[in-house]
Amino acid sequence: IAKFNAAPDCEIRIDTAFAQVISACATSQRHGQKGSWIVPEMIRAYIALHEAGFAHSVETWINGELAGGLYCVAIGKAVFGESMFSRSSDASKIALAALVSFSKKNGIVQIDCQQNTTHLSTLGAGVIPREQFTANVAHGLADASPDWKFDTLDWQYLMACPEDQHDRPQ
Repeated sequence: IAKFNAAPDCEIRIDTAFAQVISACATSQRHGQKGSWIVPEMIRAYIALHEAGFAHSVETWINGELAGGLYCVAIGKAVFGESMFSRSSDASKIALAALVSFSKKNGIVQIDCQQNTTHLSTLGAGVIPREQFTANVAHGLADASPDWKFDTLDWQYLMACPEDQHDRPQ
């Protein structure tokens, strides 16, 4: 992340290419999978959610090109990851790290990954008890949605030790 952040030709954007992100997710080849659940009707539905402010894309840009990203649904501070893609090595991982940084900064306590995969577990995802999950969702739904903007200063929330989080500026 430090290397990506230091490169002048690399940036994170939020919600600047939602349709491109979901289309790339729909057409990405997945090892061991035939086709995608992201059919044209789903794309239209998610674009409508995006236009209504309930779906967001986190995008990794390299040399002015969309290199990877993800999209999610967010209601208040309840965030549900949907899909991710990568055209460049680690581009989707960087987008996920940016979402985690953004979430920590904005008090989002969980991102529902919806799948318990080896890949996501290597990135820090884990299973939590259903009661904790539903309590976190209920709390998130009750909170106001943050302003979906990414600032390079948001990386500090991923890099900082957990005990330092309360000392970070909002």
